[in-house]
Amino acid sequence: MTTAKWIWRLALLAQIALCVAAEAPTGYPREICKYRIGKLVKPMSSYRSRLLALREQMQIRATLQGPEIYGYILPSTDEHLNQEVATRDQRLLYLSGFTGVRSVAAITNRGAALWVENRYAQQADGELDCDWEIFLANGNVTIADWLGSQLHFDKRVGADPHLVPHHLWLRWERELEDKILKLVKINNNLVDMIWGSERPPPPKDHVMQVQSRDYAGEKWEDKVTELRRRLAQLGCDAMVVTSLTEIAYLLNIRGNDIPFTPVVKSYVIVSQDDIFFYVDHTKISLGIDLHLRTDCFNDKCVKIKEYYQVWNDIRTYAQIWKRVLVSAPCVQDLGASEAIYSSMPEKIVVEHISPIIFMRAQKNSVEQEGMRMAHVRDGAAICEAMSNLETRFSTEQWTEEKIKYEVELWRLSQNHAKGLSLRTVVAYGEHSALPYYISSNVTNIEVSDQSLLVIESGCQYLEGTTDVSRTFIFGQPTQDMKKAYTSVLAGILHLAELKFPADIKPSEVDALVRSMVWKHMTDFPQATGHGIGSYGAVEEPPISVAYGKNSTFHFKEGYFFSSESGYYKRDDFGVRLKNVLEVVNTGHTHPSGARFLAFQDVTLVPYEPKLIDSTMLSAAEKRLLNEYNAKIRNQIGDELKRLGNMKAFYWMMNKTRHIREYLPEDEYRAALGGAPDTQGLLRFLAMVPVFVVCAWGHL
Repeated sequence: MTTAKWIWRLALLAQIALCVAAEAPTGYPREICKYRIGKLVKPMSSYRSRLLALREQMQIRATLQGPEIYGYILPSTDEHLNQEVATRDQRLLYLSGFTGVRSVAAITNRGAALWVENRYAQQADGELDCDWEIFLANGNVTIADWLGSQLHFDKRVGADPHLVPHHLWLRWERELEDKILKLVKINNNLVDMIWGSERPPPPKDHVMQVQSRDYAGEKWEDKVTELRRRLAQLGCDAMVVTSLTEIAYLLNIRGNDIPFTPVVKSYVIVSQDDIFFYVDHTKISLGIDLHLRTDCFNDKCVKIKEYYQVWNDIRTYAQIWKRVLVSAPCVQDLGASEAIYSSMPEKIVVEHISPIIFMRAQKNSVEQEGMRMAHVRDGAAICEAMSNLETRFSTEQWTEEKIKYEVELWRLSQNHAKGLSLRTVVAYGEHSALPYYISSNVTNIEVSDQSLLVIESGCQYLEGTTDVSRTFIFGQPTQDMKKAYTSVLAGILHLAELKFPADIKPSEVDALVRSMVWKHMTDFPQATGHGIGSYGAVEEPPISVAYGKNSTFHFKEGYFFSSESGYYKRDDFGVRLKNVLEVVNTGHTHPSGARFLAFQDVTLVPYEPKLIDSTMLSAAEKRLLNEYNAKIRNQIGDELKRLGNMKAFYWMMNKTRHIREYLPEDEYRAALGGAPDTQGLLRFLAMVPVFVVCAWGHL
């Protein structure tokens, strides 16, 4: 450390010593712990024992790499930075009992805190012991703020670099340095140390499957050739691929190693001469050997190695490579971990967005047709589930969790269904007013016919991935509910009909959806849209439709993305609608030379007619709705008849009835609550005798 830096530190220490100690950060209010401060929700909690054991490891195990650490940061991600992780990688769940995702814990000798997204705050409050503080991920208190309030100066804070994205590691390092704390790498995960033999072993029944060309549309050899061409353009000798979805796409393989995404836990190194595939050998079958051509020795053959050998190979080949591409973050993708970056000399690392992201996002013709087919299967599944639910609603007691089970059951019974693509959201009443609510056994409530029910769900099919949201009501809606629903629907309809030049940014089309809810001086917090994979990740870069985000990426023909809008009235009800759209070429050219592109709906699920106030829609909007309903009746109707489910067929036909695009003036005035046109009626009645006389004269 330089002399100037030491002087600055001493001056800062002196200044802090003279100041009055700042108040400890205040987190999410824990109602369940208000009268139980320092006490457990459960008298004999195994989670407290694990917390104490982790603190021992902070002092004992960490000394193998230097002085003991006084703080430890634990993300919920795995080594490949997945948000949903395998059972053996659920370290945060094992330590704390929290079953949600997208969270980070920080532990010191005298405190424990968890940072969660808004949607998981209520769930975390019910699942965590009162030893834990809860903070919102987008709140005012950062991990560095909390650790700074817990620790004395110049203390070490440890974290496993395999679980932290490189860009996030740099930010934590900088923020902790501002608090005069030091972030250090602890390569032996401390939770694994205390988990020991209880940690679940790698599943033996998880197998790897070939994604045949009938669904992939392209040979993996051609994809590798294209990747090598792009690497050469960037002046790179090789690339270390750590994203499981990128590996699945590149090699045309699928698996079930993590929830909701059909991937295989592995690494891939692609150079101009070699392809190395690092994976558990027990997952390799004869079919995979033949598919990857493992028995030959040219640049189109894959050499399979054991999963953990990748770290030795990276260090070895780093002595040969002059420039190697390591993934930078891109929208939802977190890039590569700090461990990957630090395993190579900094001078050879090229931090760049993975070329595979853009190759994968633009679906080929086979993938495009597959995505359309997947959404036909999915639309039929939802029609079957909801028609069955409405039939049984008045004779059974229903809860959010029971409805979730029902929706998932019908989905997974479809042909070629391979699993869910996301955690199913079923939110009723007050819960539907929470934009990010996720139901669980802790938050589960009864569903009646008095309020709105939001369902967001999706499925993985061999042909593609689906993601859809719909809002239902089993009773009669209020005028406020109809007004909110119709505003949200109008935004979805407007985006689907947009035609635009190809050089427009995704963030610039966001206002088209939001303008419908902005009219009522409200907004929804989530992004309007994100890219979606083909039998891959339900959230896929590079597309993100969110105003205020300076995305440099553009729509291209063959991209698929979600279109979402919502309305949330706190403590009352919420509305959410989401469709998947396909980007298509119109065949026309903008005066600037750019192509004109357009969107078309791929999701085919009926809207709720009881919630639509037709007087709020223009004739053009009603025509768009009628065209969408006609498409559902045609394609979903054929699928339901093929399945032989006529109950769901008639339910769908009832929900997609034609809406009159123009109303007579009297009906329009009455719908708006205005007085009928009595003068017009009197004029008409006065003319009746004249009509009668004229008619009699003609006789």
